[in-house]
Amino acid sequence: MHIDHFKENFQTITDQRQGAKVTYCLFEVLFGSLCAVIAGAKGWFDIREYILGHHDWFKNNKLFVNGIPADDTIARIISTIEPEQFHQCFINWMSSIHTLTEGQVIAIDGKTLRGSYNREDRASTIHMISAYASSNKLVLGQLKTEQKSNEITAIPELIKMLDIKGALVTIDAMACQTKIAKTIVDQGGDYLLAVKSNQGKLREAIVQAFAFQRANNTDKSVIEHGHGRTECRQCYVIDSKNLLGDFSKWKGLKNIVMVESCRLEKGKPIELEYRYYISSKELSAEQAAIAVREHWGIESMHWVLDVSMSEDACQIYNAHGAENLSCLRHMSLNMLRAEPTKISIVGKQKRCMMNPSMLEAVLKTGFSGSVKN
Repeated sequence: MHIDHFKENFQTITDQRQGAKVTYCLFEVLFGSLCAVIAGAKGWFDIREYILGHHDWFKNNKLFVNGIPADDTIARIISTIEPEQFHQCFINWMSSIHTLTEGQVIAIDGKTLRGSYNREDRASTIHMISAYASSNKLVLGQLKTEQKSNEITAIPELIKMLDIKGALVTIDAMACQTKIAKTIVDQGGDYLLAVKSNQGKLREAIVQAFAFQRANNTDKSVIEHGHGRTECRQCYVIDSKNLLGDFSKWKGLKNIVMVESCRLEKGKPIELEYRYYISSKELSAEQAAIAVREHWGIESMHWVLDVSMSEDACQIYNAHGAENLSCLRHMSLNMLRAEPTKISIVGKQKRCMMNPSMLEAVLKTGFSGSVKN
């Protein structure tokens, strides 16, 4: 049964409750909550209703044989789990079933849990940093930071928790910091970092280095049509030795990248935009363009969390509830995406809600390791 695989990966989680007062096993509540979130549960009440509706299935698998806890009890049990332990178990689980290929893009970005504002003590909303394997559409790990501005300190900690050897780590401009670049290289990975005004001298030098390319456009642009607009993109890569100035503090810096984007939308003026990047990996223009595009896969993942799993609408904020439920959503999304049935995430959730055999298929795929490259 899949509960054995679950225990194997999450057995190090400490139960914070007093042993004499424990009625429901931590792992059956955690596993039941995971099953419910896979099936579309949005909160504690939904989790209990799912377990109640499929109680016979759970009992057949020797779970909840002593009854089903109230939704407040489920909330209390999940909310007392130490998030650091939970996240580390999640990362270890993903490492065991997902093998990185050389040069695979790992996108790192943050997302605010908008409903996690604590109305009782007016604490700020929770901001989560996630690492995302773009080609496999899998969340590899996540870490909490209290505010978006704290991403700079949280990202190196997340990177140190992951196995990024041989991977190309992409991050937006806020994280374009020498410390983060060094951490990535020290961990055996390469970086592709967006450069904006927060690194003024570096950006100015890159703009100057690409002056010729901007003045002499080529015919090798990629043209895309869709959503009522036409977009033309061209990517350029040159050696970082062309930079005027001393940028040796950027460990391993080899290439600088410029992406020129021209967008034409009916009824609107033409938009011309230049985006700049630095990289420790020697990339061709084609490889750089693909990596830049793959980075935006993490935005698609955030969209799915909001639209399919109603993450932003979730009003849970007590103790560690919001953070741990976020981790359950990431686990669920990974498993739903790994299951090969050619229907939408919402469609799979509905099938899991109605049919335990579909849930078993999702669990089998998720815990069997079949999401490896």
